Amino acid sequence: MESMLWVVVLGAVAAGFVQGLSGFGFGMVAMSFWAWTLEPRLAAVLTVSGALTGQLVAAAAVRRGFDRVRLLPFVLGGLAGIPIGVVLLPRLDMDAFKLVLGTLLVLWCPAMLLAKQLPRITKGGRVADALVGMAGGVMGGLGGFTGVLPTLWCTLRGLDKDVQRAIIQNFNLAMLLVTFGTYLATGLVTRDALPLMAIVVPAMLVPTLLGTRLYRGISEVRFRQIVLGLLTLSGLAMLVASVPKVLARLV
Repeated sequence: MESMLWVVVLGAVAAGFVQGLSGFGFGMVAMSFWAWTLEPRLAAVLTVSGALTGQLVAAAAVRRGFDRVRLLPFVLGGLAGIPIGVVLLPRLDMDAFKLVLGTLLVLWCPAMLLAKQLPRITKGGRVADALVGMAGGVMGGLGGFTGVLPTLWCTLRGLDKDVQRAIIQNFNLAMLLVTFGTYLATGLVTRDALPLMAIVVPAMLVPTLLGTRLYRGISEVRFRQIVLGLLTLSGLAMLVASVPKVLARLV
């Protein structure tokens, strides 16, 4: 029991710092710790509650680049996607899901890091933004992974770091509020989760503030490298957690 609590705390500290620095990533980092020791639904509840807390702190600390018109399609799409993710959560093969998503991130993000000039997507307009937001909403309903695809999309859009962070930060905040409310309404937040939530929230507060402070001093290029590097590490963590389980079924 004590070792599990240490894993919960370490996951919250690391995930809070990453979220403060990049504006996303709490779920990716936290799950790389918690997936080994916590039951999937409990891990999802802790991830969403921790990520929501981190976004509230980060939104108060970093407010540059906010554009309501640019943000709206992502949020509307995300709101449509969250119920789909919540419905899929008890039915989806999470190991297969992580295998596919992890493979995509591990192959695509390093290629973008190594490219001298990133490809820039200019077509699709607000409709494409809304579809990406919907995909982020679905992943949020599955366990707080709201920022992965919208972050990758904003990077391919070529947005500057303040605009990108404002979109992801406020998109995540809206999605996580709705997701956590849905978890409460559907009974996913149980009494067993409450003591661990009381550990996660205070453990992540100071690391989140440290991350937001560091963010203010980094350049556009460094921010892009951090984002793509985090997405790559997230993909690796998903593969490490899912590949052995998938292979075990096939043997």
